[in-house]
Amino acid sequence: MNATAAMPQSTKKPPVQKEDAMWLQKEMINHNYHELATSREQGRKVAATFVPGNLNELLMCFDFARSLPETNALQNGLRKKSGKFILDAERDGQSEDVCNYVKADLGMMLGGEIGPTGEALPKPDILLLSYTGCFTFMKWFELIRHKYGCESVMLHVPYQGEGKIAPNMREYVVKQLKDTVIPTLERISGVKFDIDRLRQYMKESAKAEEDLVAVLQSAKNRPSPIDGYFGAVYYIGPIFTAFRGTPEATEFYRVLRQEIEQRVREGKGPITPDGEMGEEKYRLVVEGPPNWTSFREFWKMFYDEGAVVVTSTYAKVGGVYDFGFRHDPEHPIESLAEYCLGCYTNLNLPSRIDMICKYIDEYQADGLLINSIKSCNSFSAGQLLILREVEKRTGKPAAFIETDLVDPRYFSAANVKNRLESYLQMVKQKRTAAAAAAAH
Repeated sequence: MNATAAMPQSTKKPPVQKEDAMWLQKEMINHNYHELATSREQGRKVAATFVPGNLNELLMCFDFARSLPETNALQNGLRKKSGKFILDAERDGQSEDVCNYVKADLGMMLGGEIGPTGEALPKPDILLLSYTGCFTFMKWFELIRHKYGCESVMLHVPYQGEGKIAPNMREYVVKQLKDTVIPTLERISGVKFDIDRLRQYMKESAKAEEDLVAVLQSAKNRPSPIDGYFGAVYYIGPIFTAFRGTPEATEFYRVLRQEIEQRVREGKGPITPDGEMGEEKYRLVVEGPPNWTSFREFWKMFYDEGAVVVTSTYAKVGGVYDFGFRHDPEHPIESLAEYCLGCYTNLNLPSRIDMICKYIDEYQADGLLINSIKSCNSFSAGQLLILREVEKRTGKPAAFIETDLVDPRYFSAANVKNRLESYLQMVKQKRTAAAAAAAH
């Protein structure tokens, strides 16, 4: 099932091809921006929070409209608005080395809070920081709190240093939720906490998570019916933002799963912005977030070469569901704690390496490609170690490309293309050598 919509003629680009579900998720994201823009008229309070470890089901129990600063930054990047915001933030005193999501967000504030869809975003009433592996989040909210004078509440999530979630870690997070986070949300919202309401949202979350995993794991097929990095961005949007726990998200993932299962039955590869992808020549695992300011151009470099990303670590930043976690309505508070503790950026490097090696094996990938993000320490730290270990353990080639999240100054198309082509050449040579060795 395809849907086609013409881009404005001035861009001189051919029409963008998307699955129906891709259009639906765009509508959902835009609808959330409209809800935020009209929240004051509706008498609703606003909470700002981050994607990894976001407590969406809990926030919905208090009727908060939900804003996610990372999503605002990446949406502005996709719409080519972030470059100006970053320059504005630097002129205002932010360093060049600060995470560019932060600068894109601060620059948007300096420009009068006009959000990605052109509607003004409200000032938050509460900043909910469920820290999961990225120190920058803390500084980011400190700057927002300083600007708006709004309250913040922090859920401290212990790092998985030993590679597993210990019972005392879970208890520590549960205690904070019960003693600090929930009472603060009650006070700010004026709504009393109802655990049965939380349970109901979690039932919806678990259904959506089940369907999302089926979609992501469909890439084990040959050809893969999806791109697990670029295409997956559309798939993870609703569940990683303000929709997890809603009937709309459940319906979105039900429709998406049906579409993808149909593609598997028909033996089709992924849909790209230029339509059906041609022959699948390379199967890659990618580590690190995408570049948003040149997203379509970046993706095109891959599918022009017949390279499909069968799975990526980025598609797990809002929850590592494919290793079994589901929100559990029977144990709702413990489930929130477990979710935060298990986020990808909260995993230690050995766990990340294990995960990538498992992906290369299970998805029959030709190798690992790392997109090293200039301004993102939580992803970039340790990536060279990851590369060397994965190569050593799998015998598959690995390589680096370098871009940035939302700063157009750090996307060199020629450089990325050269590195990608060189890497795919290396993959081809390794495969030829392996085939020759097997023949003898």
